[in-house]
Amino acid sequence: MIQKTVKKRMSSEDRQGEIIRVAVELAADKGVNSVTTQDMADAMNLTQGAIFRHFSTKDDIWFAVIVWVRERLMKILDKAAAEATDPLNAIERMFFAHISFISKHPAIPRLLFSELLHKKSGKLRQLIEGIISGYEAKIAGALEEAKSQSLVSADLDSQSAAVLYIGMIQGLVMQSSIFGGKHALKQQAEKAFPIFLHGVKARS
Repeated sequence: MIQKTVKKRMSSEDRQGEIIRVAVELAADKGVNSVTTQDMADAMNLTQGAIFRHFSTKDDIWFAVIVWVRERLMKILDKAAAEATDPLNAIERMFFAHISFISKHPAIPRLLFSELLHKKSGKLRQLIEGIISGYEAKIAGALEEAKSQSLVSADLDSQSAAVLYIGMIQGLVMQSSIFGGKHALKQQAEKAFPIFLHGVKARS
């Protein structure tokens, strides 16, 4: 449940950050389609007018939320990859870092793959598409590097494998959302990733 925050004076930047945080929490609690600016205002013990002093429209709030997601996710992925011993280990570390990020922020997949947000302004859709295509390119690049080190099959289609990687995360999140505790996200991820790895690895 969303806990109401105590109303206090904040800088404009801090208040915007608080609105973004509340929007993410509400999206996890209610679903993106159901969240209203009144919900955000109520959760922060503010008026809607106070919300719109910091964001002109609701779409601007969601745009800021997606930018927040991109910055946090890419930072986490880059850190995970930097600690890797080889390209395949980098992909594995990124995968589980992403799963951990989703576990902490369950609204993230709903935001990135929300049909409502995709139908919003063109710049919002382009931002989401940019995140996904950039992520795919990161994974495809790591697979190409792995190919140069003979860690994966020489004939591997790295781009298609990267799409499969993203789809695997989507599928795990959807399954976890539908079945809840019966299919814990991390446990299912630990079972699924070795299958992906087996499919791309070079055969001795």
